[in-house]
Amino acid sequence: MTSGVAALWSARTSLRILVRRDLAVKYQQSVLGYLWSLIEPLGMGLIYWFVFGVLYSGATRRHLGDAAGSYPLFLITGIFAWMWASSALSEATNALTGQARLITTMNLPRQVFPIGRVTGRFAEYVAGLPILVAIAILYATHGRIHPGWNLLALPLAVAVQFVLLMGLALLLSAGNVLMRDIERFMRLIIRVLFYATPIIYPLNLVRDSGMPAWLKIAYELNPLVGIFQLHHAIWYPDEFPDARLLTVSVAGSLLVFAVGWWSFRRLEPAVLKEL
Repeated sequence: MTSGVAALWSARTSLRILVRRDLAVKYQQSVLGYLWSLIEPLGMGLIYWFVFGVLYSGATRRHLGDAAGSYPLFLITGIFAWMWASSALSEATNALTGQARLITTMNLPRQVFPIGRVTGRFAEYVAGLPILVAIAILYATHGRIHPGWNLLALPLAVAVQFVLLMGLALLLSAGNVLMRDIERFMRLIIRVLFYATPIIYPLNLVRDSGMPAWLKIAYELNPLVGIFQLHHAIWYPDEFPDARLLTVSVAGSLLVFAVGWWSFRRLEPAVLKEL
């Protein structure tokens, strides 16, 4: 694994070129271009604000705590991070099948291709941060939020999410070459994960619910739960995950990365033969 990481680092220039190419191809025939990466999460945020912030405002406010007065910021923070995760998983699944000619002709570590998809979607997430900061400044000037040391939760959230997504991308991209049902299966999984992760609702809503204790424990074993708590903690310190939840997210992400890397290397000969 150490030699593989070193080879991947030596190919960082090629990775950067692939990411730029993917972004250019994705938006080359679009009138609004890169703005679509901002319009989509903002549109989703508006819809969920109307449902949970207007229609069901009473139930939402009871569990939001300090975030009740700035629920749109809570929503946008989660949705921006989710768009990175969902897009990365969707595109990384077919990262190998969709670039078979490049993979079989270029002398590069094959991990570059799925990791490039994760990196490209991260670039879109970074492009949306100024919008997120502008909304946060608006609420801060009205005293709805009080940014401070909790802003340091952002690099931690990004780092842990990046590790998790890279591991999943490696695992899914290799598996999809050998079993194409994975791509269709992931469409369902991504929808389920959206509602099984505290993105548009606070974690307290689950913890205070009448669900069985074993189901609550299983829910919090999802590494994304702690990751999105970190994203929300950027503006709301009370949302910072406790030690147990943070450990589960960090350890789970590292485990997924290790399994993804190992599986990719084990499956690589069969993948190249299939491509």
